[in-house]
Amino acid sequence: MKARPIYAMVPIPLCLLLSVTSLAVVVAVEAHEATGGDDEYTWPQWKVPLVRNRRTVALSSPGFTAKPQGELNGTCGIECQRHLPDPSLADLEEFLSYETVYENGTRTLTSVSVQGLNEVNTWPAGNSSSSSKSRRRREVYGTDTRFSIADKQFSTKYPFSTSVKISTGCSGVLLSPKHVLTAAHCIHDGQDYVSGAQKLRVGVLKEKSRRGKGGKGKRGRGKGKRRKGGDKEEKEKEEKDGENERKGRKGKDRKSRSRRSAEVEKPSFRWTRVKQTQVPKGWFKGGASDGVAADYDYAVLELKKAQKVKHMDLGVIPSVKKLPAGRIHFSGFDDDRPGNLVYRFCSVSEESKDLLYQYCDAKPGSSGSGVYIRLKEPGKKKWKRKIIGVFSGHQWVDVNGNGAQQDYNVAVRITPLKYAQICYWVHGDSSECRDA
Repeated sequence: MKARPIYAMVPIPLCLLLSVTSLAVVVAVEAHEATGGDDEYTWPQWKVPLVRNRRTVALSSPGFTAKPQGELNGTCGIECQRHLPDPSLADLEEFLSYETVYENGTRTLTSVSVQGLNEVNTWPAGNSSSSSKSRRRREVYGTDTRFSIADKQFSTKYPFSTSVKISTGCSGVLLSPKHVLTAAHCIHDGQDYVSGAQKLRVGVLKEKSRRGKGGKGKRGRGKGKRRKGGDKEEKEKEEKDGENERKGRKGKDRKSRSRRSAEVEKPSFRWTRVKQTQVPKGWFKGGASDGVAADYDYAVLELKKAQKVKHMDLGVIPSVKKLPAGRIHFSGFDDDRPGNLVYRFCSVSEESKDLLYQYCDAKPGSSGSGVYIRLKEPGKKKWKRKIIGVFSGHQWVDVNGNGAQQDYNVAVRITPLKYAQICYWVHGDSSECRDA
């Protein structure tokens, strides 16, 4: 079969993209409100169970011998999981137990108890009958629909500023000033922690400092002295530049200034060490969780230093496909566009209780990005973005449990149980996590 060519997308100004997207949302909302309701555009309110620590024991230090995974293989996906029995309460408590690895290399295992599970709203399966033949690959296929957010006007502003880079080569999203949500496989391959997890760091986009270009430092003072005694030369230079522009060199000079400006305006990373890492036991291989490991491909990193950047809250949504627009959004640091934040949005093709298959174009490096949607807060007209999943990436999935492999673009959903666990990791108090 002849492969389809890859076409580069014509650059579109982000301000125009956001304007068109906002207009589409406004039109859809007005059309819906004309029918007499807006529940579909409002964040649902959920009672979530309590996940509490039962016991913590010390483990031997990890070997940190695993290699970072570009893509996952052999995971049991939506079709495969349909053949599995529903997990018992004991199974869920086993899957939600977790390991904590500290910056000094020590490790603990914490077992948990789940309470109030019967009080949780019914969580729909969301199974779809779409055919595997209609699926698309995570690798860019056809026209590239990603947008590079290179300008600091956007990349260092919310919501793009919540996206972070993980030193192991993945992406993540800020859940609080000191907590980052990412994919578990960016830290652990299911058997051991990856080599780079021993000295894990997180990079937050910051505007480049203008120090050193005058004002501070030895070089700046030197320039200041020369300028003080050289007003005449500076004036003559300006007059000469003006004459050159009149002779037709205006375009060249403007291009040069634009290039210098772009170099200054481009944001950079400010790196922060990770204090501790928490990974659910459901991700580990070699136990009862093997069939559902893909459902637990998430981890939380606690930073040593709080970031002065607005974070994004977690949210729980029963079905993305049933939303009016049915779209998800996420931004990450794709390897093929180094130094740039890459944004995309797309529709969801299929969903289960724990997983999403979707059509977003992406490349390695974007795994771990926070998948979010935007809905209205209950009783208010204010719209709010919340994280409803973690982009797991390109996976070779066992479709029917018979070893047949199909590649999909997969995200892990935030369920009420996962919300309770992640919320506890962030706040340290399960009583703060009863409502989603």
